Amino acid sequence: MESNNFIKQYIRNPKTVGAVAPSSEKLANRMVEDINFINASCIVEYGPGTGVFTEKILNKKKDSTIFIAIEYNAEFYKILKDKFKNETNFILINDSAENLKEYLNKYNIDKVDYIVSGLPFASLPDAMSQRILSVTKEILKGKSRFITFQYTLFKMKLFRKYFGEIKRKKVLLNLPPAYVLECKN
Repeated sequence: MESNNFIKQYIRNPKTVGAVAPSSEKLANRMVEDINFINASCIVEYGPGTGVFTEKILNKKKDSTIFIAIEYNAEFYKILKDKFKNETNFILINDSAENLKEYLNKYNIDKVDYIVSGLPFASLPDAMSQRILSVTKEILKGKSRFITFQYTLFKMKLFRKYFGEIKRKKVLLNLPPAYVLECKN
């Protein structure tokens, strides 16, 4: 079911849906393995798709941790809304990650510990990618981290423009294999 949704959405929206299948369990585990769930007060997810990373985060976060997921695609948003309707401190938004600051203001959140991203920066319009990364850099302070994955290292120069330190790990057990990038200012 989820794979069919991904294929349909990829065909309809190839610039904003970067894959034909959901991320693997191995990639999902790698994406969240360095999050300090004990101390995190706010986690944001960009582009949750059908919720592979979302589910991992919801299962590991404290009840008091605020978790905001921003999904641009209306079909994926509907799936997520139904799938996670009973979650505590979970805010699902149907909008672009470019507008995260508006929502942080709306919900009186002044600190984000982690931003986890499933966004396809290689296929997003360049101006949109730059706006998202600019907002991300502005929001992240101190020990906060931006964790994303990409299928190629094609956009590393773009990420380096916004983040001073980037650690990368390769995940072979994903279709296609992916790189997890942990970025900080």
